[in-house]
Amino acid sequence: MSNLTTHVLDTSKGKPAEGMKIQLFKLENKQFFKLAEVITNKDGRVDQKLLKSKNNVGAYELRFFAGDYFENQNLKFTKVKFLDEIIIRFGISDDTHYHVPLLISPFGYST
Repeated sequence: MSNLTTHVLDTSKGKPAEGMKIQLFKLENKQFFKLAEVITNKDGRVDQKLLKSKNNVGAYELRFFAGDYFENQNLKFTKVKFLDEIIIRFGISDDTHYHVPLLISPFGYST
């Protein structure tokens, strides 16, 4: 059974991004179905297993709610958030471990 993990680091603080909401979706028949909704722990990781089935081959999206996270950090935005939802679409092609890291700041991200 393949496994999926993620880790979010807030580069503006040099610390893990604790308390960020993340949603996992799977694409099937041209529609996305939500598989999980989780919150990062104090290490910026997820405590729950993201994938629970045995056959996980397919296309997925992780949606990171960065705008909400930065609002909860008491950052003052202008009229509009520069980053709100960060969506990373990826594929799982075999039965191994996959890891999607995310480095964020209020004005940029990388994976």
